[in-house]
Amino acid sequence: MLFGFKPKVKQIKITMTKLARPQIRWIQRLDDVEKTAWNALADTLPTPFLEWEWLHLLETSQSVGAEKGWLPHHLTLWRGKTLVAAAPLYIKSHSVGEFVFDHAWADAARRLGIAYYPKLVGMSPFSPTIGYRFLIAPDEDPSAINGLMIAAIAQLVRRYRLAGCSFHYVDPEWGQHLEPHGFKRWTHQSFAWHNRGYRSFGDYLAVFKSSQRRNVRRERQAMPDQGIQLVPLRGNAIHQALFPHMYRLYADTNAQFGPWGCQYLTKAFFTGLHAVFRDRILLIAAYSDAAENLPTGMSFLLVKGDRMYGRYWGTLAPANALHFNACYYRPIEWAIDNGIRIFDPGIGGEHKIRRGFEAVPNYSYHRFADRRMQEVLRLNIHRINQMETDNIDAINSERPIARLA
Repeated sequence: MLFGFKPKVKQIKITMTKLARPQIRWIQRLDDVEKTAWNALADTLPTPFLEWEWLHLLETSQSVGAEKGWLPHHLTLWRGKTLVAAAPLYIKSHSVGEFVFDHAWADAARRLGIAYYPKLVGMSPFSPTIGYRFLIAPDEDPSAINGLMIAAIAQLVRRYRLAGCSFHYVDPEWGQHLEPHGFKRWTHQSFAWHNRGYRSFGDYLAVFKSSQRRNVRRERQAMPDQGIQLVPLRGNAIHQALFPHMYRLYADTNAQFGPWGCQYLTKAFFTGLHAVFRDRILLIAAYSDAAENLPTGMSFLLVKGDRMYGRYWGTLAPANALHFNACYYRPIEWAIDNGIRIFDPGIGGEHKIRRGFEAVPNYSYHRFADRRMQEVLRLNIHRINQMETDNIDAINSERPIARLA
């Protein structure tokens, strides 16, 4: 949908200003934007989760869609035929798959007799990794473009009578652009591993307290003791058959959690990755027999620049310490060898602290359409954020670290 301005002859200066603004179009599918145009804006970002191939495959694989409660409604800005800004957005009829856990706000809305859904959400679906932001061409004025996009979003919220707009796992620097527009920042807890100039895994291991060094060495030794070899595979080294196999492992892992599982991606999504996104993928494949075609377990990670992101894992046969090795130790060893600076292992699981990760904040930003809900948010968010900050400090106080490089 196009929102333009009709110039008036008597207002020449105003007309020129309005004509200088890019045109706004809302699109319902990534197919309506050329891959090269979208990625010209996304390729320079640290996160791979905003790139056209990833988002497009979510749509075409039917991992997201109206029937899943994730209705794509992306905002794009154009100068003629040139895309100058974009924001992946979704109209949501629930909060599932966001990993922000806003049930308290939904309950407050219910008590006030206010509809909490549908709402507009900006994030890469099912990807609780820091880095969401508007995609803006480098030669554009970011302040002006951000303001124009936020105004367009506000207009959309009013037109469709949405409950409000939220942005999840936001790039902290970009998030500062939201606060002057009435968005309130909500602090959450994530994990991260930072490479502090380590030259080897042994160099990294030296920062642990002696008791935890012994624990890590024992868990690492459990792999050869069980005849398991962990093989990193990336890009063209990943055989096509490993992607549907990864789906099987992903599905089996989530099935173990019953109604609390997080199986959102379809088999078509995993199989489609081989053709369009394998250069971003790192698999840690666990082989218990050198002759076997498919590994008994795997972890699924993405790599872009000096960042690595852990996403999924699974195994066909339980093995002692396989999870820790496939998801943490072997990826960290690979990260050190390949110049990775930050490793985001995913949310949840305070056992990560025992393996060298630290608790870090991530942020979501919220603005409700109803003034009463916005006031509830304003009155409570500072206290909630302080509680989460204290929680992050408490988690980090348990890190078994003797020294940092």
